[in-house]
Amino acid sequence: MGFPDRIERTMEVAHPPGQVWAALTTAEGLAAWFGHEATIDLRPGGSAQLKWSDGHVADMRVERVEEPSVFGYTWNLEGLPEGDPRRTYVEFTLEPLGAGTRLRVVETGFAQLPEDAHRTLYDSHTQGWASELDEMVDYLDAA
Repeated sequence: MGFPDRIERTMEVAHPPGQVWAALTTAEGLAAWFGHEATIDLRPGGSAQLKWSDGHVADMRVERVEEPSVFGYTWNLEGLPEGDPRRTYVEFTLEPLGAGTRLRVVETGFAQLPEDAHRTLYDSHTQGWASELDEMVDYLDAA
């Protein structure tokens, strides 16, 4: 039996696509809900980085930018040896929905991991997307 390779979440956000796009693609937006510090060079091939107060760092590479509807990046996976080339791909799709936005996030690439790392990272990211997307909505609601 193969490992699950895909995490997918779809939600309706009561904010227009432009506001959701800014939360996903600007350093200010990312630092407000996803990490504690963020940098981003918003172009395919550009680098981005998230830092948390506990010292965790996520290095990202921007892969796809189709403003204001698709944003995708790859990122390193915690727990793998430094310099390990394996990464997962995360893609956000934004679709206007009345005055709000239907937001879908899909993360793929977990099947390339060894069994022990797969279960830990897949479960961690599944739980992480649920809580992080709630934090994004809280950020947008407060703005």
